[in-house]
Amino acid sequence: MFNKILIANRGEIALRVIRTCKEMGIKTVAIYSTADKESLHVRFADEAVCIGPPASADSYLNIPKIMAAVEITNSDAVHPGYGFLSENAKFSEICAQYGVKFIGPTPDQIRKMGDKITAKETMIKAGVPVVPGSGGLLKDIKEGIKIAGEIGYPVILKATAGGGGKGMRVVWSDDEFEDAWNKARQEAKASFGNDGIYVEKFIEEPRHIEFQIIGDQKGTVVHLSERDCSIQRRHQKLVEESPSPFMTPELRELMGDAAVKAGKAINYEGVGTIEFLVDKYRNFYFMEMNTRIQVEHPVTEEVIDHDLIKEQIKVAAGVQISGKNYYPTMHAMECRINAEDVYNGFRPSPGKVTSFHTPKGHGVRVDTHVYASYTVPPYYDSMIAKLICKAQTREECITKMQRALDEFIIEGIKTTVPFHIQLMKNADFRNGNFHTGFLNNFELEPEG
Repeated sequence: MFNKILIANRGEIALRVIRTCKEMGIKTVAIYSTADKESLHVRFADEAVCIGPPASADSYLNIPKIMAAVEITNSDAVHPGYGFLSENAKFSEICAQYGVKFIGPTPDQIRKMGDKITAKETMIKAGVPVVPGSGGLLKDIKEGIKIAGEIGYPVILKATAGGGGKGMRVVWSDDEFEDAWNKARQEAKASFGNDGIYVEKFIEEPRHIEFQIIGDQKGTVVHLSERDCSIQRRHQKLVEESPSPFMTPELRELMGDAAVKAGKAINYEGVGTIEFLVDKYRNFYFMEMNTRIQVEHPVTEEVIDHDLIKEQIKVAAGVQISGKNYYPTMHAMECRINAEDVYNGFRPSPGKVTSFHTPKGHGVRVDTHVYASYTVPPYYDSMIAKLICKAQTREECITKMQRALDEFIIEGIKTTVPFHIQLMKNADFRNGNFHTGFLNNFELEPEG
């Protein structure tokens, strides 16, 4: 087992990793920018190293500085968390070159699944259903229009290096294609430095359902069942739950088998998720793979009663997994609490938190790095907490979540708590009648 792990991240996930490491008897090193000097992950790590100014490019994305911190602290492993460098093949490669274990997949595995075209080709070979489309990058507009005509409108243009909804455009006819093509390429180039575009059939009213998988260094891959991530705003997840209210036992077996096939196709090591789109007829299609721990991993932890960070570290250390799949025994739901003003277009709301009280009680969990008098910096992702509730049934879980949200007090900044409170009361949401476009027609009640 590792002696000392450097956490190449910040905030809630860094604190989450530190907690598990302490329980495993592993020493921890926090890195931080000057903006995060007062963050709890810095306080609770065994050691802490400042790696630069607030800008991510000068700190959390600066590989030379992080590797220098690894060297001076004599760390023998690096946990990348999520975001930042967690899916960066170069970072994984450099760690290997310096004899430091990257707690995650190999550089080759990251590259295979990081590029969406390569990932799709890999899944086709593995026998995993994929969305009909170009099968590769489009050469030009003419080719795109031809393929769109063959698979039928509507179609969606996607950036091959994309994520977070960037470089994506839905096209409903030939007349709209050129304008959408130009905008998608421009956005992709600006966001990722890569304007490669491919086209797929646009699945109307889809569910976004992902399967958690884990693979060891001996080639064993299992799944830990599904999470429904369909409640999204502009392709950003806001609520996740397990099991999915749309799932059937038969569909779970089919999707679980496909997820395991996907992992085995690249001899996947570590935890990761296979993300699917599921249409209203319960046909499912591979969308992408996330080669890291995810924001919503606590949902799975609660329904299978396992610490996924611990499992992630054990696999990285060479421990073999059991070889059996896991299925939900409870219902769990996570609400992402962001520092955003929901009444002003979800505009970021950084600033000083003057009062902070987290909900308590049976089946209520809060993962956060925030405390009263903490200042939320404007430089990073706006998520400041995750509220996770579990219960015997979905109805009980929603009721518990309502109570917990009412009990959550955050003053000094605006947060998404009011949005979540109203969502939990929505009849369609409570009945499980939603898809990825659900929030397009969701109207918030007036403030106050």
